[in-house]
Amino acid sequence: MFEPTTWLIWAFSFLLMAVTGTQLWLLSRQARHVSQHRAAVPSAFAQTIPLAAHQKAADYTLAKGRLSLAEVTWQAALVLGWTLLGGLNSLNQWLLSTLPSGLWQQLALVGTFALVGSLLDAPLAWYRTFRLEERYGFNRTTPKDWLLDGLKGMVVAAIVGLPIVAVVLFLMASAGTLWWLWAWGCFMAFNVLLMVIYPTLIAPLFNRFQPLEDNTLKDRVTNLMARCGFKAKGLFVMDGSRRSAHANAYFTGLGAAKRVVFYDTLLAQLSPDEVDAVLAHELGHFHHRHIRRRMVTMAVLALGGFALLGWLSGKSWFYLGLGVEPNLQGGNDALALLLFVLTIPLLTFYLSPLLAAKSRRDEFEADHFAASKADGTALRSALLKLHQDNATTLTPDPWFVWFYYSHPPASERLAKLQTA
Repeated sequence: MFEPTTWLIWAFSFLLMAVTGTQLWLLSRQARHVSQHRAAVPSAFAQTIPLAAHQKAADYTLAKGRLSLAEVTWQAALVLGWTLLGGLNSLNQWLLSTLPSGLWQQLALVGTFALVGSLLDAPLAWYRTFRLEERYGFNRTTPKDWLLDGLKGMVVAAIVGLPIVAVVLFLMASAGTLWWLWAWGCFMAFNVLLMVIYPTLIAPLFNRFQPLEDNTLKDRVTNLMARCGFKAKGLFVMDGSRRSAHANAYFTGLGAAKRVVFYDTLLAQLSPDEVDAVLAHELGHFHHRHIRRRMVTMAVLALGGFALLGWLSGKSWFYLGLGVEPNLQGGNDALALLLFVLTIPLLTFYLSPLLAAKSRRDEFEADHFAASKADGTALRSALLKLHQDNATTLTPDPWFVWFYYSHPPASERLAKLQTA
């Protein structure tokens, strides 16, 4: 009969191999399917998408897939290195030898883990920006901006993230057996606060936001929001072209802090009718309460996660089975938190198809709402332009779509819109 520690070692190893193998298999299917359909534009798009654009999208998808193969393999190696190969244990022992055991040492462990993780991920992130995106004409970021964004991201993460980590660690140590419930409440309150302050305090650190100056477009957008019963604090244009040629529009904030943000690249690519239609799609998410439901789903999943962590953190086999020697005098809360962060993606990976399917249904509902409140034909033409300009493949593998796609493929969206 295996002891719990041995069981965990085998279960973790099997799950890591299964998840990594599934990811690599899905990526290989995607590459094969896109390659097989590269030579000809799908019949539904033959009159609207040039062959050159279709082949560029296929090549871009294949290039991203090859990089994803490296990223998946690298991430699996990192998880293995941090856990069974003793990386996290060595980092903890080193910090214990230089700092007194306690909250500050545990915060230093979390902060150092995050910093080392960022540095280990940096080479592939650099390659994605300055090789892959550059090759296909999307990157507009300079090395200086890339470095500054990384440094600012680390500073913001430390200022915003470490306090909530400190609160969670304090509750783990002092709030009794139900600490996880209190920690969950603080975590959710922090997320709500972040949604309120992000538009005005954090986002401007990385991009410039200017009020929408096109009065004609402003009137159209304002009238559309009035028809849909929606209010926002302001309409803004973000300098997305400073870093990328990709286009987007989104809502951000919560309550009175909600903002409508357009990428300048989106406004440059779409007509006023098409901008209306894209915005109506986003309004459809609010009309159908998709945002609220996603927040509830996140809250439920987070509650389950905190409850599971509350149980695991008190089991010595949880630490020993993942390559860490717990401190016999206590003070293992940061270790438990980091081990959980490393393993929870493996535990939740096979929930991805369920969450993706729900998201695709939401997108169809938002499209239907947009067709009823704006011009459905304009939404179809906008989607075609965005797919072409963003080099999104028109021929994804069905299994890859089922597992990962949060938005339906273009062929399905356009067919639904045509019937709508």
